[in-house]
Amino acid sequence: VQLQASGGGSAQPGRSLRLSCAASETIFSFTRMAWYRQAPGKQRELVADIPDISTTNYPSSVKDRFTVSRDNAKNTIYLQINNLKPEDTAVYYCKAERRGFSGPVGYWGQGTLVTVSS
Repeated sequence: VQLQASGGGSAQPGRSLRLSCAASETIFSFTRMAWYRQAPGKQRELVADIPDISTTNYPSSVKDRFTVSRDNAKNTIYLQINNLKPEDTAVYYCKAERRGFSGPVGYWGQGTLVTVSS
């Protein structure tokens, strides 16, 4: 499984970015897809979760500004980030999971860097 994240870059506070994560196979084969981020010196954290087309989950810290969506036909998930803040600066990773014999098996994309500064 390959996950190709893209869409990162530099942006000013208050602007928006849309990240994409394209999977090398049908995303129907995954039980869960999600976006994480890792800021410099910090642990990787979950920012959005989309187990199916009608269910999304967000931590309270980003719930009002982040929107995750998926396009099953394109095998791609997206992360819309509005009203960017400097604290959004991080490498953003997508993750896909599927069931394994002994539990979930996770696959990570390579990450895309988002830098927010004025």
